[in-house]
Amino acid sequence: MSTLSPITSPLLDVPGVRHAFFTRQGGVSKGIYEGLNVGVGSSDAAEDVAENRRRAADWFGLSPDALSTCYQIHSANALVAARPFGAERPQGDAVATRAEGVICGALAADCAPILLADPKARVVAAAHAGWRGALAGIAEAAVARMVELGAQPGRIVAAVGPCIGPESYEVGLEFLAAFTEKDAAYAAYFRPGEGDDKRLFDLPGFVLSRLCAAGIAACAWTGHDTVTDEANFFSNRRAFKRGEPDFGRMLSAIALT
Repeated sequence: MSTLSPITSPLLDVPGVRHAFFTRQGGVSKGIYEGLNVGVGSSDAAEDVAENRRRAADWFGLSPDALSTCYQIHSANALVAARPFGAERPQGDAVATRAEGVICGALAADCAPILLADPKARVVAAAHAGWRGALAGIAEAAVARMVELGAQPGRIVAAVGPCIGPESYEVGLEFLAAFTEKDAAYAAYFRPGEGDDKRLFDLPGFVLSRLCAAGIAACAWTGHDTVTDEANFFSNRRAFKRGEPDFGRMLSAIALT
């Protein structure tokens, strides 16, 4: 793998904004991390992760220090980056900025990455939405942080990137209960699984619903299922089913130009 081949969304092809849902292609990592593993918290060789992050930052025409990602904790904690985080990784699951020279990034390997932009206000954000963070409100928190920086929900556009798809995310009834106990309407994002005690969960659909609830102008999923496309994506679930000890992480990022 030698060439970066990020996925982009037409919704985010707006003036003054550059974005990328990076795949695993184009990196230097080997073995189970083969490709563009950017996970500092993985057990991959540190020098390979650093080179992968450098390559991703260079795609934006910026240095690795510009890449601002969090120590992700599956929360609704959204942060503001007035300047690049650099080596610092504050705890949280979303990063918003109105500063040039900052790459807002989110890491994922089945969880849903979200990239957002208000091109008029020149405010962008990246968020990491696993099921816990999505249920807790990370999408809404990212929008709220953008509003604090001058964005207006009615101007914000967003894309949900590659993540575990609705045909791949089988869960137990206790998972369903965690959602319906918060709001019975959330049952709409579950379908019957292979057994009576199983359900299929639509993570991208749920995340899109939360973005819409936050009042944004438009949003869409790129349609890529990380579990079923091993050539392009890392997957936590796929690694777990194989008994692998770890997995790579992909980067989704956005910056002002």
